[in-house]
Amino acid sequence: MPVGSVFVIAGILGVVALVAAQDPTARNGLPVTRADNVKDNYFGTEITDPYRWLEDQQASETRKWIDAENAYTRSLLDPLPGREKLKRRLTELLNVDAYQPPVERNGRYFFEKRAVGQDQFVLCMRDGRSGADEVLVDPQPLSPDHTVSVQLEAVSRDGKLLAYSVRQGGEDQAVPHFFDVDTRRDLPERLPKENYFDIAITPDNSKVFYSRMTADGPRLYVHKFGDNPASDRMIFGESLGKNKILGATLSEDGRTLILSVLHSAAGDRIDVYMQNLGDGGPITAVVKDIPARFLALAAGERLFIYTNWKAPKGRVVVADLKNPAPEHWQEIIPEGAGTIEFVDLTGGRLAVLLTENASSRARLYEANGKLVREISLPAIGSVSGFRGRWGNREAFYEFQSFHIPATIYQYDVETGTQQVWAQPKIPFDSSKYEVKQVWYNSKDGTRVPMFLTSLRGARPNGSTPTILYGYGGFEVSLTPRYSARIAAWIESGGLYASANLRGGSEFGESWHRAGMLDKKQNVFDDFIAAAEWLEQNHYTEPSRLAVRGGSNGGLLVTAALTQRPELFGAVICEYPLIDMLRYHKFLVAQWWVPEYGSSDNPEQFKYIYAYSPYQHVKPGTKYPAVLFVTGDSDTRVAPLHARKMTALMQSAAGSGRPILLRYDTAGGHTFAEPVSKQVEEIADQLSFLDWQLKVTKPQ
Repeated sequence: MPVGSVFVIAGILGVVALVAAQDPTARNGLPVTRADNVKDNYFGTEITDPYRWLEDQQASETRKWIDAENAYTRSLLDPLPGREKLKRRLTELLNVDAYQPPVERNGRYFFEKRAVGQDQFVLCMRDGRSGADEVLVDPQPLSPDHTVSVQLEAVSRDGKLLAYSVRQGGEDQAVPHFFDVDTRRDLPERLPKENYFDIAITPDNSKVFYSRMTADGPRLYVHKFGDNPASDRMIFGESLGKNKILGATLSEDGRTLILSVLHSAAGDRIDVYMQNLGDGGPITAVVKDIPARFLALAAGERLFIYTNWKAPKGRVVVADLKNPAPEHWQEIIPEGAGTIEFVDLTGGRLAVLLTENASSRARLYEANGKLVREISLPAIGSVSGFRGRWGNREAFYEFQSFHIPATIYQYDVETGTQQVWAQPKIPFDSSKYEVKQVWYNSKDGTRVPMFLTSLRGARPNGSTPTILYGYGGFEVSLTPRYSARIAAWIESGGLYASANLRGGSEFGESWHRAGMLDKKQNVFDDFIAAAEWLEQNHYTEPSRLAVRGGSNGGLLVTAALTQRPELFGAVICEYPLIDMLRYHKFLVAQWWVPEYGSSDNPEQFKYIYAYSPYQHVKPGTKYPAVLFVTGDSDTRVAPLHARKMTALMQSAAGSGRPILLRYDTAGGHTFAEPVSKQVEEIADQLSFLDWQLKVTKPQ
């Protein structure tokens, strides 16, 4: 797919012939799926679940069904015209040097890098600011299909010891390893495979604190190097259930251990504990049982706390470590127009990242809260990965936008000067494209922003092929971010729309709460209103509009699909939650009950049942084409959702449009896929959209 190629409106004989030839095959070649008559009674409401048997992932019948569905999907996607050319273009966009922001310790710079020709990120080091990139840990040899990945977890204060995790496929569970930088060798001990939240190395490199999930819930342990990890002592969390998340960080000087207990995955209620390791005092509560977010960072004798308590968009307070109770807090950065997303301590100052109108802003403050300066950003976009140290004036952050690839900047806290530290050389001309923001009214009149990315100067023509993306949950802000998928789509004349739905944190905690629990329908209304706005303002039409979402966004697109199927021509649904009456019974989904509620609660059952997509598929309905994407290694959102919904929709669809399942037996939720697999998956999705939206490209 060459740069600058344009979509051709449907009607070309070759496309019509392709659709006519493929659609009957899509109906006649369907695998046969057995339906059961399993019934559940929820507070007097009887509900049938015909595909309950597909919940058993390892059953031989389920495995045969997965193989049959994959074969069916491949029989339709592999022959699509232009797919091989699209794969070549995606390879050009993805097969470039890519970096993560570095961590500086004692003059050494540690970072993750994926070089041209590599499938996975490797752990690297630069010894000194101008040193050469040296590979420390390379996961490529660990698996023939390059599905094993590594991730940097922690670096010791002197830069001599690393903690990194090794992960199979897309699993959340990982095995922590420890690496001696001076000898360039792994230490012999490894921690058990599990879901880890934080790892922190003590300044003397003798011990490591780590928090991980156990069968009973999250626990904090301390491991002394040289000891058997099986004998590690549990020091906190004995009373925490499996619905909690436990974070653990050490202050830069190693004197203060800070613990954070999250009551949900959204982090909208966080208790904070601390321990003075210098005097060996007990772990004590700083703030507990207040329904708000608290994130604490220690520097010297002070504790800096970001919170949305009494400030839905966030504020920063400071406390004395010796007397940190809330009644002694001093507010230093009050709530403002933007929503505070992140605070970091660097160079004796506070770097504060905010979201204003769904775009990132960055500001630097003195420790007393006085504004030093706004950090200059190149465009509307996203800032992330801000990394610095209290005792070092040097910091790093990453900037990107829908049409601007992620670039890492080195920032001098004292002077405000900055320079590019790493920038991928992607064969994509950002200057040809533009991002603009529009606002529309949702069903209840709420004003919702949406970003539109397209060729510069493109005008609405009523039939532009369009992808509408959304998420709407867990306080996730959809600020503009680059991806090869978006680049490939817009350079061919497509429109990419990203809506900032309620449920995120774009406008603070009130925006989040307006899209959770009994107000979840607001999220779907916002998304449906975005589709209606695009069509009413002549950007596109239903037959040319696709929607895409993953995880919580998978719930979003299937809810929109079942509520307003006539609005869309195609749906891409990745790693989704769909059967909301049973979601909380699997994997780590107890973390999400504070966000969605539970069907075990009679009042919450009512509103969950009202929107749960799996229970609202109607036989004979003319649904749009759907491509479900999931995989065996998703240990976060159970793949059973996609399996059951695929079977149900295949049995019910009355439009003759294909309902397909792309099921990767090695893939999962963390998206740590090798480049080669990313190319295959994105090519499948975009060629599926080209087919179903009836578009073609010059060969």
